[in-house]
Amino acid sequence: MNILDELAGAARRRTETAKLRLPPEEIMERAMSLPKGSLEFEAALRKSGMSFICECKKASPSKGLIAPDFRYLETAREYEAAGADCISVLTEPTRFLGSDAYLEEIAAAVSVPCLRKDFTVDEYMIYESKLLGAKAVLLICSILTEKQLREYMDICRELGISALVEAHDEAEIKTAVLAGASIIGVNNRNLKDFTVDTENSGRMRELVPDNIVFVSESGVRTAEDVERLREIGADAVLIGETLMRAENKKAKLAELRGVL
Repeated sequence: MNILDELAGAARRRTETAKLRLPPEEIMERAMSLPKGSLEFEAALRKSGMSFICECKKASPSKGLIAPDFRYLETAREYEAAGADCISVLTEPTRFLGSDAYLEEIAAAVSVPCLRKDFTVDEYMIYESKLLGAKAVLLICSILTEKQLREYMDICRELGISALVEAHDEAEIKTAVLAGASIIGVNNRNLKDFTVDTENSGRMRELVPDNIVFVSESGVRTAEDVERLREIGADAVLIGETLMRAENKKAKLAELRGVL
């Protein structure tokens, strides 16, 4: 079993436990009773120029503990003050040490749209995300069928939240496009073994139609990296570890933007 399979399995078990506390029909009713969103996350990525999704992440399977003193609210507010377009919040608890509470508190504390970064394996998790205040969810092609992608994106549209559909290779890009994704994130990290190839976004870019938002994820460390992605036509970058390790996140984001 690779790391991705392990994380997907853990998400399934976590969801089954959650269903015992709050049955599926009840969470769906609660989520649908909330005001419908207006796709704020997608709108933030479609603005002119490069958009930045800044991540709140305590740990990862590849790097271990990244932020021992994880001041997630302070970090999120720093990102907002620095001009982040969106904030990604890890809620996966086993290998990323995330928590639903982090997302709920951050979404209530900032005005920029938040992405729930988790391994969505059940529609239940989408309704959960809406209740937690997320404006977007992550759908990973390698753990979902095209049919599931379509169904999950339909639920997102009903709720008025965005779906960031993540792909790593050519076959997954084709699946995402056929399923009707409006935002495709190309992960430069192979989630099966967590190796990183920063050229992956460049190879995949031409496979994504121009009307679909193109996001490059993982391995973005310098202003030069951002500039190369800008040159290939990326609309947004998702940056985690580089910002989490920076003492001055506002200065680091300005540096990545190329304004220092």
